[in-house]
Amino acid sequence: MEINLNDLAMYVEVVRRKSFSRAAEALDMPTSTLSRRITELERSIGIRLLHRSTRRLGLTEAGSFYYEHCRRLIEELRVAHEQVVEMNGSLSGLLRVSLPDGLAQMLLPGVMREFGKKYPGITCDFHMSSEAVDPISNNFDLALRFGHQPDSELVSRRVLMLPLELYASPDYLAEHGIPKEPEDLIEHECLRISTTEERSTWELRNGTHIKDIDVTGRMSANHVGGLMHLAVAGFGITPIPVFDAIRKTVRAVGLVPVLPEWSLVPVPLYALLPTSNVPAKTRAFLSFIGPKLVDDIKPNSEN
Repeated sequence: MEINLNDLAMYVEVVRRKSFSRAAEALDMPTSTLSRRITELERSIGIRLLHRSTRRLGLTEAGSFYYEHCRRLIEELRVAHEQVVEMNGSLSGLLRVSLPDGLAQMLLPGVMREFGKKYPGITCDFHMSSEAVDPISNNFDLALRFGHQPDSELVSRRVLMLPLELYASPDYLAEHGIPKEPEDLIEHECLRISTTEERSTWELRNGTHIKDIDVTGRMSANHVGGLMHLAVAGFGITPIPVFDAIRKTVRAVGLVPVLPEWSLVPVPLYALLPTSNVPAKTRAFLSFIGPKLVDDIKPNSEN
């Protein structure tokens, strides 16, 4: 029996995307054509691979076994192809990235201008969102997210750790007083990342000294940009990641540091990937932005 590698790649894409329509979009081909090719693949090997219905797409036992072997084969072929291309120094293609608004403010356009100069063949498509996202079904090459990520079939790689410092507006501090010790935060409006809990525990560090402070506040937001806007409006004290681009924004809007000797536990930045065999263009992107972000994390000497 002659094996068509293109059909195997199409089958892997359908299973990964869990949808004929999403797979067809990723492969840039009509859904009807893709469905026909998979039907022909099933006919050629003499066994059903997929359970099809109007609402969901499932794998048969044979289909699951076949997918795992085909996936490894296709990924190895793709990696081999990309490594050869990489040897030639000509990375190219579309790179689709999902990232939070706050991180986008830092990366775009300054850092990405440098990336574009280094890799002119790579076209970048950015989608700004802090919501949970599945890079496989949404056809992203990677998603960047702050904080520890729940277990899933995605590959999660930590890019770096971002320290958090506290800021507030001068008007808020003039009205409510300036905290002198971490315990003073208990009496203040503390702006927190959205949560169903009425209070949050902030772990504050000053060298080897660690204090856990239970804080409350009437306002919360689902990303750093929202917290910053609330702090500027005088609603309370907020933690902000300390990288240089955000510091410039913080100074521009008039926020001032609170308890500058103390900082919160650093927040991890993770890259969520569809597969452990990371494409060359994705590796190039992560290798480039990692050092750029680290360079921007500097001692708090300009505030």
